[in-house]
Amino acid sequence: MKVGQQVSDDRVWMNRALELAERGRGAVEPNPLVGAVVVRDGLCVGEGWHERFGGPHAEIHALAQAGAQARGATLYVTLEPCCHHGKTPPCTDAVLAAGITRVVAALTDPFPRVAGGGLAQLRQAGVTVEVGLGESEARRQNAPYLKLLSAGRPYVHAKWAMTLDGKIATRTGDSKWISNPASRQIVHALRGRMDGILVGIGTALADDPLLTARPAGPRTATRVVLDTQARLPLGSQLVKTAREIPTLVAVTAGANASPLKQAGCEVLICPSDEHGQVSVPALLTELGRHRWTNLLIEGGGAVLGSFLDAQLIDEVHVFIAPRLVGGETARSAVLGQGVERIEQALQLSHLEVRSLEGDVYLRGWV
Repeated sequence: MKVGQQVSDDRVWMNRALELAERGRGAVEPNPLVGAVVVRDGLCVGEGWHERFGGPHAEIHALAQAGAQARGATLYVTLEPCCHHGKTPPCTDAVLAAGITRVVAALTDPFPRVAGGGLAQLRQAGVTVEVGLGESEARRQNAPYLKLLSAGRPYVHAKWAMTLDGKIATRTGDSKWISNPASRQIVHALRGRMDGILVGIGTALADDPLLTARPAGPRTATRVVLDTQARLPLGSQLVKTAREIPTLVAVTAGANASPLKQAGCEVLICPSDEHGQVSVPALLTELGRHRWTNLLIEGGGAVLGSFLDAQLIDEVHVFIAPRLVGGETARSAVLGQGVERIEQALQLSHLEVRSLEGDVYLRGWV
């Protein structure tokens, strides 16, 4: 699909807008991903996407490319055009000034300063407005943005690599490497569009991870360690690099975290849960106050289990290697209390399955 291509199918143009919106992932958060296409007489005359936080919105790019050809045209956009002054002027003003006569939007923007107001303004000006085409795809695409607005918490991605028999390490704790280089490349790309990457103190002690994206992505994620008693060693990779890469250590009251602060870590004192550990819901609420949109949980099994037990997982990324480890004491991917009956199990939908040079990558939405 490109500028000048003639197609009269609304669905085709909305799919193109959704495809364009995806290009902004990792660069626009906490703003939403948005794509826009301007079509006149079945021809694409302009297209664009929200490219970076604080930059022009998708509609502005598309209208600029269309120029005078936007007059009398249809605008396909994945999210309702904004109608307020934020970091940029209202998109509705630009749509009306360009002479657009029809707007097809996938989704109404729930942001309080928009929330249907943009579409209402367009209708009042005589523009034909249609909403809902591609809604399910747009909701899934912007699930992190919608989660932050509705719940005040970041969208939680759970990720792990395991063998075919469900192990993330052998009985001795060896885990490098279960997945192959192709799988690890996907993980690094995922890290590169996160606001935070979280592990438990057990994983931090056992693996001494760096938790960075290599190569770097559009975002630099804050490394987060659930460390109730502030046991993270000052000689760990996380602490030694804390002045260059943001590192947040979540502890409970009474922990002696002064040495970690002095080493450059940010320390967040959180309430305790019923087991005396850092309260995960409280932590997520605090991260939401900082407008974190995407949080990647990388383990270990106890941490993943705590998020599962609290029903706080929104999306799952699992890398399955064609290996068998065995062993009653070999580590499993997800621990915690778990459910009592299969019917209570977390059900994933919209599964995507890819083969990665022998590994299998499974991505699913809750």
